[in-house]
Amino acid sequence: MKVDFEHIQAAHCESGVTRNLLKHIGVEKITEPLAFGIGAGLFFTYLPFIKVNNAPAFAFRTMPGLIFKTVCKSLDIDVVRKKFSSKEEAQTFLDSRLSEGFAVGSQVGVYYLSYFPKEYRFHFNAHNIVVFGKEDGKYFISDPIMENVEILTEYELERVRFARGALAPKGQVYYAKLNHPVIDEKIKQGIKKGVRKNIFNMLRIPGPFAGVNSIVYTGKKIKGWRDKYGLKKSGLYLAQLVRMQEEIGTGGGGFRFMYAAFLQEAYMFFQNDELLKVSEIFTKAGDLWRDAAVQASGIYKGRIGTQQDFDTMGDYLLEIADVERNAFKALSKMRF
Repeated sequence: MKVDFEHIQAAHCESGVTRNLLKHIGVEKITEPLAFGIGAGLFFTYLPFIKVNNAPAFAFRTMPGLIFKTVCKSLDIDVVRKKFSSKEEAQTFLDSRLSEGFAVGSQVGVYYLSYFPKEYRFHFNAHNIVVFGKEDGKYFISDPIMENVEILTEYELERVRFARGALAPKGQVYYAKLNHPVIDEKIKQGIKKGVRKNIFNMLRIPGPFAGVNSIVYTGKKIKGWRDKYGLKKSGLYLAQLVRMQEEIGTGGGGFRFMYAAFLQEAYMFFQNDELLKVSEIFTKAGDLWRDAAVQASGIYKGRIGTQQDFDTMGDYLLEIADVERNAFKALSKMRF
C-alpha cells in the first residue's frame, strides 16, 4: 500500500511536514513560510535547568507539534493526533491509516535515523516526518529536509518513534482531514492570528526564559561563562546553541529568514508595504544570528577564546534582541 503523496523538500521539518500534509488534502496555497508564520513558529528559549546532551536546552522555534496544530486550527481543519504506550498498537494504528489512504505525520528521534549522516545524529526527539506507504515490511518516508524519499524498516521506524529522553515522541502520529475548502479570507485570518500569537510569544511572556527577554538573558549569561565554566564547558554550551540553530534549525538563523519570507507572502494577501519593511528587519536578524554562529564556532573549536571573544558573542545576542524587539513592536502597531 502506498498513498499518492508528493514529497517536497523543505527548509525545516515541521513547517515542511505541515505544508506537505495540507497539500496532500488539497490545500494548495499554504507554502512553507505561510505554514511557519500562521503557526507562529518563531521563538527563542534558553532553559539552563534542562540538559540535552549534557548542555542547556535552546530552541529557535516553538514546541514540537504547535506549528501543525496552530495552522490547522486557524484554517478550521480537523486534526487527528495520537500517542501510544504500546509499540504494537502504534504500528497497527499507522498501518490502518495508511491502508485508508492517509499520509501520516510522525514525531521521531534523530539519533537512530538510518538515512541521516552520522554527524547529524544526536539525541534530539523533535524531528518530524511523513509516512505515506508500506511494502514488504518497509515504510516509505517523506522527510522534508531530505532530497528524496527514504525507506525505513518496521524496526527502524519503531525505534525512532519510541526514542527515549527529553521530548520522547511516544509513537506520536498526526494527520489532517479536510471538510471544507480553504478560501483566501480564511488564510488572511490565519495570518493575522499567527502574527498576534508570535508577538505575544516574543514580547509578552514574563520572565527571562522565553522570547526577546530570553535572548537578552542568554547574551548576558554568555559573557560570564568563561570564568564560571572554563573554556571546555563553555565551548560545549556554545556548540549546543549553534547545533540547535544550524543543524536542527534551518541554518544560519534560518527561522528568521523564513519569517521574513512569511511577511513577504503575507503582503500578497494584504498589500501593506509595512509588511515588507518589517520583513527586511527579520532578514537582518537572520544575518546577525549567522554571524553569532560563526563567533561561537570559533570559540568552541579553539580558534579564539579570550574574555573579549565571549563579550563579543554576548553582544551579538543583545543586538539581535533589539532588532527582533523592534520588529515585533512594528508588527504590533500594524493594522491589516
